[in-house]
Amino acid sequence: MTTPRVSPTVAGDARASGASRPPAALGGRRPAALGRWLLRLLAGWLPALPLLVFTLGMLVLPALRLVHDTFALRSGGFGMDNIQKVADNPVDREAIANSLELGALQATLAAALGMPAAWLISRMRVAGRATWLALMNVASNFAGIGLAFGFVALIGTTGMLTHLLDVSFPATGSFTGMNIAYLYFNIPMFVLLTLPAVAVLKEDWWEAAQVCHATRWQFWRRIGAPVLAPFAAAGWLLIFTWTIGIYAVAYALASGPQSVKLITLQIGATLESSVFGLERAAVLSVLLMLLAVVSTVLYRLAIRRATRWL
Repeated sequence: MTTPRVSPTVAGDARASGASRPPAALGGRRPAALGRWLLRLLAGWLPALPLLVFTLGMLVLPALRLVHDTFALRSGGFGMDNIQKVADNPVDREAIANSLELGALQATLAAALGMPAAWLISRMRVAGRATWLALMNVASNFAGIGLAFGFVALIGTTGMLTHLLDVSFPATGSFTGMNIAYLYFNIPMFVLLTLPAVAVLKEDWWEAAQVCHATRWQFWRRIGAPVLAPFAAAGWLLIFTWTIGIYAVAYALASGPQSVKLITLQIGATLESSVFGLERAAVLSVLLMLLAVVSTVLYRLAIRRATRWL
């Protein structure tokens, strides 16, 4: 019995029609794969969904509203009039200059005093290091109304130390008084921020430098300082941004009419005013956000450079 032969034309037609996969089957696989991908994506982000919603409602939307109020005009439309009013106000210009100067000075003092302290703590024994870390944690987190009242009760006009020593300390609301109070928590915060970084310097590097007859000054100038400089710069930026954004301590210390003016204090004061209050506060708030964004970008660049040694 012979098997019937099928012509090539008939076989090709069969493969093209009956043997081929229906177009519906080809189109049905893509939606199924897309659905599985969406389910995996949703399952991966589901634990973070409450935080994302909270961030959207508490940070993103208010920030967008502040940007809108900065450029929105009461007469309608958008423009730079609100920014110009703040720029022409001598009180606001003084507040901006004081905040920038206070932030830069605090960051510099915290870096100058905190970096050696972090180095010494990192070289201590376990018990001593644990004790100092506990003290640093308490001091860095004790930055609020209680700290301000403590300084007022200690070195204020009627403070305990003022009466005991019979001397006049700088007013707590002055620029010098603000610096004294802010250093209480900024130095411990800088120490905690840079303490993991100082561990990058290894004892082997100092021993290798000694083998090469290098002095301690040469070691720090050519090895220690270049390695720690990016970490110190990153900590400087964080302290600067943190300082210019503080409100509670500044509000409690600056209680007198002659107290130093800061951006955060001006925002709080203008919100209580019915004349150009919201627009003025929005402009100053957007300025703080811009400073924070610039500091964050520079911080990321410094950390990227610092991580070469990790």
